[in-house]
Amino acid sequence: MTLEGKMLIGQQAIRGQRDAIFAINPATNHRLEPAYPGGTQEDVDIACQLAWDAFDIYREIPLTDRANFLETIADNIESLGDELIDRAVEETGLPHARIQGERGRTCQQLRLFAKTVRAGEWLDVRIDNAIPERHPLPRADLRQRHIALGPVVVFGASNFPLAFSVAGGDTASALAAGCPVIVKAHSAHPGTSELVGRAIQSAIAQSGLPEGVFSLIFGSGREVGHALVTHPTIKAAGFTGSQSGGLALWRAAQSRAEPIPFYAEMSSINPVFLLPEALKSRGATLGEAFIGSMNMGAGQFCTNPGLVIAVQGPELDTFISAAKHALEGSEAQTMLTPGIHEAYEASLKTLSTSKAQEVARGQNEQGPNQCRPGLFMTSATDFLADETLQAEVFGATSLIVACQNEAERRHVAEHLEGQLTATLHMEDDDTEVARALLPVLERKAGRILVNGWPTGVEVCDAMVHGGPFPATSDARTTSVGTAAIFRFLRPICYQDLPAELLPDALADDNPLALNRLVDGQRPIK
Repeated sequence: MTLEGKMLIGQQAIRGQRDAIFAINPATNHRLEPAYPGGTQEDVDIACQLAWDAFDIYREIPLTDRANFLETIADNIESLGDELIDRAVEETGLPHARIQGERGRTCQQLRLFAKTVRAGEWLDVRIDNAIPERHPLPRADLRQRHIALGPVVVFGASNFPLAFSVAGGDTASALAAGCPVIVKAHSAHPGTSELVGRAIQSAIAQSGLPEGVFSLIFGSGREVGHALVTHPTIKAAGFTGSQSGGLALWRAAQSRAEPIPFYAEMSSINPVFLLPEALKSRGATLGEAFIGSMNMGAGQFCTNPGLVIAVQGPELDTFISAAKHALEGSEAQTMLTPGIHEAYEASLKTLSTSKAQEVARGQNEQGPNQCRPGLFMTSATDFLADETLQAEVFGATSLIVACQNEAERRHVAEHLEGQLTATLHMEDDDTEVARALLPVLERKAGRILVNGWPTGVEVCDAMVHGGPFPATSDARTTSVGTAAIFRFLRPICYQDLPAELLPDALADDNPLALNRLVDGQRPIK
């Protein structure tokens, strides 16, 4: 497929009129063709109107048709073959194996949402039949289901050019809910975005759906993003990126005449708690494994373990010694963009001028935009006194906080900001220590792990990828897993609606064969 550098608005390919975006190969600093001129307010208006026109049709198509559409998108992405993989590697500096795995995850989650759509549990149907003879007042016939919110804006992420981008989790869950989607492509990988966007555009035509179900817009500045979030036809937005960018868009979403949900995943340092018996029995093994997790993907995962909290002593020294040895043998890796590399270097400079001491650094850079991994250490007292030590370092650098005792460790835990994850490494004899920490961690994180590493997120029904602010803008939601669909739904109740007007999900004969709550009971399967 020849890349054209055009936006995809409905079924049209349109060249933008604003300043052009060029992808940069971060491994070489070479500019990649073609140019991607940005969109205008007029382009946003057209895409939003198409989405609005498509909404009432798309949200009520048969569940099977919607599921088939999601599966067609996955098929089309896979049919792009090596062309997609090669372009994504060029635009991100990530290795082929990583992009291949991410393509698999992207298609897997599309197919998982197709399965979810067919099952219909997300409709959460509840029926309370009329009781006309009830005294002193009769009960009306009341029936509830969930319906789509409306057109959704999705902002592509820099660190996952497929799984959190044009056809990523936000788009998949919004389409599954019945919402048309307009994607604002990330400027770091416009060619990858165009390829995936055309796969979705083709799936819409193949499925006979209204063209406004999907559009893809480029923009080099704030104009497009702000215009999308504030457009009156847009009813929700999904974002993965920096805290500053997320908060700016969140404020715009809340300042509208009709505020809308803005689901932003922003920053997290994902603390790891090394409990005493675990350190005693396997401190060296933990130190080596920790560096492997921290250094994965040059530390550019939102679940990168950026903080280790442990009680000082010889066991912690063993962990640090092993971690130092592993880190000093670690090669520098290319980061996603020159801008991300500059921000990483700035974060290291801040750490170096704080009361944190450098423990070790990885091997020197061998090319442009490379992340030389690092490990720093500080005391609990200094950590609590300096808010900058809680700031996320987006890259392969972590901070060890040495506590004097368990009471001080709990004090540190209480003062952490909201996180995507919190990890406990423990043995059976650490149970009481873990029990004391658990209520704190439940208030601080969206996912709690035991004897694992947070890097990597399973796409499944039970996953929660979210957490209290500033990890996300709404701790009640997840951006990964099938529960992500609920971000783009709302409940609606029908009172005494005539049978001929009832949607299939609420009809007496249950034509969709849903598991429904009827008069407080669910039928036994």
